[in-house]
Amino acid sequence: MGFQLDRRLENDSMHVTDLRLCMIRLMNNKNFPWLLLVPQREDVSEWIDLSREDQHQLSDEIAIVSHLFQALVTPTKLNIAALGNQVPQLHIHLIARYKGDKAWPNPVWGAASEEYSEEESRRFIYDLKTAIDSVQAA
Repeated sequence: MGFQLDRRLENDSMHVTDLRLCMIRLMNNKNFPWLLLVPQREDVSEWIDLSREDQHQLSDEIAIVSHLFQALVTPTKLNIAALGNQVPQLHIHLIARYKGDKAWPNPVWGAASEEYSEEESRRFIYDLKTAIDSVQAA
């Protein structure tokens, strides 16, 4: 059957690009710049379910995307988390937080959500994809 993205992740986010291991997605919540890295492996819910090689690749991809994301959105704090309480498919959250954002200093879960307009998401995804793809081409 192969890798299939969990429907909840698909419904709540938009595809940006693919890396060697992970699919990169933008959460559709413009109150918090928020990326997901989803390892494209079948039946993986925990980091320890990945092969040792994939664990290292995931760490590398988190670091690369985090640096690029931080440079693009210049947050006060960049939160990196893997929870999976509601969606068991392994996915890593990169959430840009700013002093004074709609949830600061509390967690973003349960905070106000506002979807991107089509133009906003198109522009942001283009910027993210361009930055990430430039590193892959190097």
